[in-house]
Amino acid sequence: MLRIVHFISLIDGNHVRLLDGEDECSGRVEVLSHSQWGTVCDHGWDLREANVVCLELGCGLAQTALHGAAFGPGSGEIWLRHVQCSGHEASLLRCATVLHSSAPHCTHLDDAGVRCSGTLLMPSLSMLSPHAVFVAGEAVRFSCMVLLGHHLSDFHLYKQGVSTPLVTQRVDQSQTQVELTLTDLETFHQGIYSCVYRIRGNLPSQLLTSPPSNSINITVVELLTPQHWYNTSTEAPVGSVIKGHSFNITCVTKQQYPGASFQLRLSRSNGTVRQSLPALTPAVTFTFSTAQSSNEGYYYCLYRVQLGGRTFVSRESQPLPISVRDPDPVLSPMVISWLVSGLTFVVALIIIVIVAKVLCQKEEKPSELERETRTCVDNTYVALSINKI
Repeated sequence: MLRIVHFISLIDGNHVRLLDGEDECSGRVEVLSHSQWGTVCDHGWDLREANVVCLELGCGLAQTALHGAAFGPGSGEIWLRHVQCSGHEASLLRCATVLHSSAPHCTHLDDAGVRCSGTLLMPSLSMLSPHAVFVAGEAVRFSCMVLLGHHLSDFHLYKQGVSTPLVTQRVDQSQTQVELTLTDLETFHQGIYSCVYRIRGNLPSQLLTSPPSNSINITVVELLTPQHWYNTSTEAPVGSVIKGHSFNITCVTKQQYPGASFQLRLSRSNGTVRQSLPALTPAVTFTFSTAQSSNEGYYYCLYRVQLGGRTFVSRESQPLPISVRDPDPVLSPMVISWLVSGLTFVVALIIIVIVAKVLCQKEEKPSELERETRTCVDNTYVALSINKI
């Protein structure tokens, strides 16, 4: 029969190996004693002993502890009988055993074997927090658990895309579940999380890492205080609108979340008025077509979002005071139109009178040439006609 020997057990001076198995992590268990390899009797052989072997060989945890020479009978000595492990030993040779080969009730037909997982069991990650959406500054609590806990060293919480763990929790060897808390959340912490655990190998410095657990996605909301401004007719003084005129108030934020809305709050002496608009864009405008006295007061913008069954509201913006003024009759558009029309009429009339007066004076006054050609007849000046050349 072809004997398959897996020499991985000889690395770093190990004294345990698996033979004739289906792969490197299954087979008949043999130990090295007195420079000779021998087998292990299956009396009292169970998962606790099998786990010690699998961990010692870096093959994860035991799936089954096999009896009755399941991988064929060995040869040579039967070095270990009635092995009694607690499951926390670093090597099978550290377990309480009977080192005797002459007892007739153990033969090579009773050789023990193991079938290991090959890799460590995948842990399970769950949420201890009642929700998966958080605001900056809060904490999120996870639970990481493995079904079988042997030689456990620590648990780690990883964020997808980050090579170093964000949380590490050391445990005793038999602790199978641990709470992993991530505090003072920031928007950087938003993402997908998983956990792993590590177990100690047969050497103090040897640590085996499990495959990652299932993943959990968390959202971290950070609502910035919105900004705002208002627009109205140009003739209105700063900080006011003219009664009857239109005006609008714009609220804006740098961050945007699906399903969010802007709320505009008007604080007046006789109460508070609120209105909302969906935040389909980072800036939303509230329009008032006709300003009335009821629109006077202090305006505040808030950003509101509902995610994961929770409602988050930003801080209020700085107050925006707006007063409503009556139209000034002197400066009203109709009065200004009348004044301009009247002034234009008066100026035109004055110009016509002046032009007419100048023309009349020009006709009555003789020219210099006419004065020089006058003659005196009987003490009477007579103007002589002059033929124009």
